[in-house]
Amino acid sequence: MSTSPYWSALTASLTPYVPGEQPRIDGLVKLNTNENPFPPSPKVHEAIAAAVGGLARYPDPNSTDFCQAVADYVGLPLDHVFAGNGSDEVLAVVFQALLKHEQPTLMPDITYSFYPVYCRLFDIAYRALPLKDDFSIDLNDYLVPNGGVIFANPNAPTGCPLPLADIEAFLQKQTDSVVVVDEAYVDFGGESASSLVSRYPNLLVIQTLSKSRSLAGLRVGFALGQPPLIDALQRVKNSFNSYPVDHLAIAGATAAIHDVDYFEQTRQAIIATRTRLDDALKARGFEVLPSATNFIFARHPKHDGKALAAGLRAEKVLVRRFDAPRIDQFLRISIGSEADTDILLQALDKVMAA
Repeated sequence: MSTSPYWSALTASLTPYVPGEQPRIDGLVKLNTNENPFPPSPKVHEAIAAAVGGLARYPDPNSTDFCQAVADYVGLPLDHVFAGNGSDEVLAVVFQALLKHEQPTLMPDITYSFYPVYCRLFDIAYRALPLKDDFSIDLNDYLVPNGGVIFANPNAPTGCPLPLADIEAFLQKQTDSVVVVDEAYVDFGGESASSLVSRYPNLLVIQTLSKSRSLAGLRVGFALGQPPLIDALQRVKNSFNSYPVDHLAIAGATAAIHDVDYFEQTRQAIIATRTRLDDALKARGFEVLPSATNFIFARHPKHDGKALAAGLRAEKVLVRRFDAPRIDQFLRISIGSEADTDILLQALDKVMAA
């Protein structure tokens, strides 16, 4: 790693988030970054093409059309919605606006690895609480003094979901600090906590259009919460970047939210392929964690995870492995198309046989 005397002390101390690899390899089956195998809704293309004429002017700083579409979709008022440049930017605003307190922020020890990166970047104290032996989150562990709670549901990278009833029971007890539920994958089988937002003033729900709406390249995410929480996000956003979502992204994202039929068709197809892959991996001796996401988290008792990932890469099939305690033997495999799944299973049989 290169350094410079012009760096700040903070810059030198950071360990950045490492995104999934985006290689340029001909014929690659890319199952490492949980991208949607289907293209966006055709209505997204139409909306973006129609919006090109407005590029000479700044976009709506509040992304009103998009936020109204989201509000209508989830059944909340407009002032309960905040939009950002992908859910990662929304999360960055949340950490600054709602989670920077004297008490530590609580999160699972196995979770989206951007959370501790944000804590270090924004100088936020945090505690990582261990998942249970079955890799599920026990929310009773979080009933201790804290400056906020954040967890992904379904969790990442495990894919395991929490029942909505467990989240509501926790909210009834955890009333002194913010509870942030990151629902990047909820559309693939989880239960959204958006239905609880109107009843719990300390609940903030975050979602993205990258996964279930096939818009990873457009970068649009949103948060749902009661107005005092949304106002806090707006204060931070408007102190940093008052135009986070560009004109074309607002148009495309709004069209994606409106096209419910296409959304349902594609997500159900992914769920069906996930079921097929789950069964196929179990038939090959893999332990597969229960998934409500567009990926599967699996390990084999007789095959090293690192060796399997390397062998698959040699066969031009890319999956993700995390070199971290408790999960270094697991492969995280994105749900691709049916053809992708055929190639993956053929390559896996070849690697395991070798």
